[in-house]
Amino acid sequence: MKILVTGGLGFIGSHTVVELQNKGFEVVIIDDCSNSDEQVLKGITAITGKKPEFEKIDLKDKDKVEDFFKRHQDVTGVIHFAASKAVGESVEKPLLYYENNIGTLVYILKELCKKNKASFIFSSSCTVYGQADKMPITEDAPVKTAESPYGNTKQMGEEIIADTCKVTPGLNAIALRYFNPMGAHPSAEIGELPKGVPQNLVPFITQTGIGLRDELSVFGDDYPTEDGTCIRDYIYVVDLAKAHVVALERLLDGKNTENYEVFNVGTGTGSSVLEAIQSFERVSGKKLNYKIVDRRPGDITTAYADTTKANEVLGWKSEYTLDEAMKSAWVWEQKIRD
Repeated sequence: MKILVTGGLGFIGSHTVVELQNKGFEVVIIDDCSNSDEQVLKGITAITGKKPEFEKIDLKDKDKVEDFFKRHQDVTGVIHFAASKAVGESVEKPLLYYENNIGTLVYILKELCKKNKASFIFSSSCTVYGQADKMPITEDAPVKTAESPYGNTKQMGEEIIADTCKVTPGLNAIALRYFNPMGAHPSAEIGELPKGVPQNLVPFITQTGIGLRDELSVFGDDYPTEDGTCIRDYIYVVDLAKAHVVALERLLDGKNTENYEVFNVGTGTGSSVLEAIQSFERVSGKKLNYKIVDRRPGDITTAYADTTKANEVLGWKSEYTLDEAMKSAWVWEQKIRD
């Protein structure tokens, strides 16, 4: 079966391509390389022994999206990662986020609606819950007013998919609401490779650890948590990638009970920013240079998953600890700097 992975050269996308190819799927990647690099293809090929098909396309170009699906009529499923994803940047550049995250989703769904049958996995986010009332967060937690344009695009994306599935019986979709992906493939052939200043905590930690950054800014230590810093659910990227394959197989095998389903993907454990820093210091043996600065707009206090539904219905669960995932990120950082 041929599966399209949009944003397949990105951090989570590339790891998912590896897991798909390891399961025998034929993969075609679309990526505009705005926040990724074609070199990632070499890493994927080194791990799997097979080079995936790749097309450099900007999904904001509707004509090119239509043309792609005309040429690849044998695509039976899509895993849609391609999106801008930084909370802080979305606050500063809302229109960029609405155009890139919503427009491209609509164009892809329009093409899938032309097929008799199609499977669609959406890269969603725990940001849809905003600051949840209760921890851990279940899939039944209310979707709150988004704290950022990025979070809003994920909420709107889910609504668009749900509305489309209601009137398109042949379209089956799963939204995976994931928490905080981190780490790198055990082979150190692929990992998180942000362009410019990292927007995620872990690459900023490892870049500071290796000396690329002078110091790490910790945004606020006055939150109502044990150590005053924000708490997140850090999930190993390979565990997350495997969840996408399991979700896709659920749709392809017709095991879904509705044609639109939602699952949380996390570890079920919350770790604070300072605990993440301590994890790095344990696995690297280095002291990290960091300082406390003002809070950042759009950040919530605490978010970690109730993973019961994913564990029981999907038959998936995370396997790696925070320290194991952090170690893989550090090994990757050392390799790319060498």
